[in-house]
Amino acid sequence: MLRILCLLVFTLVLSLPVHAQEEAAPADRSATGGAQTLEDIMKRQEGLKLDNSFRSDVTGNPAKAKPTTDQLGTLGGASDPDLWRAYRFNSAAITTQVRGPAADVLIQDGGMRWLIFREGPLLTYGSWLLGGMIVLLALFYLIRGKIRIDGEKTGRTILRFKSAERFAHWLLAGSFILLGITGLITLAGRKLFIPLFGHEAFAIVAVASKWVHNNVSWAFILALVLVFVFWVVHNLPDRTDINWILTGGGIFGGGHPPAKKFNAGQKLIFWSVIVLGGSIAASGLSLLFPFELPMFAATFEKLNAVGLPQLVGLGELNTALTPHEEMQYAQLWHAIVSFVLMAIVIAHIYIGSVGMEGAYDAMGKGEVELQWAREHHSIWTAEVEEAKSKASST
Repeated sequence: MLRILCLLVFTLVLSLPVHAQEEAAPADRSATGGAQTLEDIMKRQEGLKLDNSFRSDVTGNPAKAKPTTDQLGTLGGASDPDLWRAYRFNSAAITTQVRGPAADVLIQDGGMRWLIFREGPLLTYGSWLLGGMIVLLALFYLIRGKIRIDGEKTGRTILRFKSAERFAHWLLAGSFILLGITGLITLAGRKLFIPLFGHEAFAIVAVASKWVHNNVSWAFILALVLVFVFWVVHNLPDRTDINWILTGGGIFGGGHPPAKKFNAGQKLIFWSVIVLGGSIAASGLSLLFPFELPMFAATFEKLNAVGLPQLVGLGELNTALTPHEEMQYAQLWHAIVSFVLMAIVIAHIYIGSVGMEGAYDAMGKGEVELQWAREHHSIWTAEVEEAKSKASST
C-alpha cells in the first residue's frame, strides 16, 4: 500500500510541469519580456507570415557598451544572442574572404522549404505527370489506333519542310531530350541510382550529366530562336483554328478540318515550346550564372502590384529574397516548367511517330505524301499546288 501511495505522489509531481506547459500562451509579448510567444512559434511551423521586427531589431547597441576598463567591456554592447540575431536577419557587418552577393548571408529560411519540396512534391507530382501522359497515350492508341491516310495514296510527294527547318527542329528535339534525361538524373538520381548502383557509380553519372546539361543548353537556346524565326508567321491564330478545335482535328473521324501549314494543335505545341522553353532557358541562365541574374524578387513585386497573388489567396509575395532564395526559386521553376513541357513533348512525339501515318516523313525526309497533305493541311497544300501551277505556266 505504501508503495502505491509513493507511486501516486511521484506521478503527481511529474505531472505538474506538464500542466504548466499547457497553460495558455501570453496574449502579447509584454508578458514574455519581448520574446516570441507560442503563437509565434506555431505560425512559423505552419509557414505563415510572421512579423519578426520584435526580435530582428534586437541586435545589440554599441552605445550601451561598457567601457573597456570595466569587466566584460569587450562585448561591445552585444550579447551572444544579439550577435546570432544579427546573423539570422542579415544585419551583421560580416567580412569574408569570399566576395559576391551571397557571401554575407549565413542563415536563410528558404533552404529547408526548398529541399523538402524538391525531394517530395516536385519529384512525386512530376513523375505522375509524365507517367500519366504515357498511360493516356497508350489508352488512346488502343481505342483509336493509328490515324491512317483515308484516301488513296498518289505516290507523289510535296515539300513540307526545308533542310534548315528540319535542322532547327532536330537540334531542338535532340537537345531537349538530352536536357530532360540529364535533368531527371540530377533531380532524382540520388533516390534511384544510389540504391541500385552505389555512390561511386552515381557520382560519375552525376558529374557527366551536369556537364552535358550545362553545355547542351546553349544548343537548345539556339534552336529555340531558329524555330521561332522560321515558323512564327505560320503559327499566328486565325479563323481556321476555331473550326479545327471544335471538330477535334478530325481525330475521332468525321473528316479532316481545313488547315494551313500548321493546324491549331500544332500551333498549341509551337507556342507551348516557345513560351515554356523560353521560361526554361531564362531560369536556366540564372542557374548557369549564380546570383548574377536574379529574377523572382522583381517578378513577385510586379505580381503584387497587379494584385494577382491576393486574388488567388496567397497574399503579398515576399520580395525581400536572399541570393540563395533566388537560386532556389529558379531551380524549382526550372524543374516544374520542364516537367510540363516534357509531358507536352511526349504527346507530340507520339503523334509525329506511331500515332499518325505519314507524319514522321515531314521531319524525317522533308517531303510528305500528297494525299496526306491534302487531308491534314488542305489550305496550305492548295496554295503550294497553285503556286507550282503558276510557276510552270510562266
